[in-house]
Amino acid sequence: MATWSDVERLAGSLPGVDEGDTRGSRAWKVAGKAFVMDRPLRRSDYEALGDSAPEGPILGAWVPGQDAKAALLADEGGPYFTTPHFDGYAMILTKLEDISLDELEELIVEAWLTRAPKRLAKEYLERSV
Repeated sequence: MATWSDVERLAGSLPGVDEGDTRGSRAWKVAGKAFVMDRPLRRSDYEALGDSAPEGPILGAWVPGQDAKAALLADEGGPYFTTPHFDGYAMILTKLEDISLDELEELIVEAWLTRAPKRLAKEYLERSV
């Protein structure tokens, strides 16, 4: 089970990351672009999800594209879901309490790579090999 402390530690360890906020919720940004954020469900989300609306903290994360989003959503019973608000956006919602630390790290790094400047992402990948 992951926590906001885990998100803070993992996101904060990546190059060029600043913690701030987006629309009043915590967000981690690279080059001014949010890549992961606290994304509490809103009234429209609860209306769309009905009884399947999860409880607990929700992490929003950018993914490389619609195919990656679809692949994560295909894992029924997994920690990932979406709402109509994110239709057309390469962003996934994650039940933070249901994701393993290893999977959270992978999600955060992938989100960072998606939003980081190309040169910074390339340097990170070269150092990580």
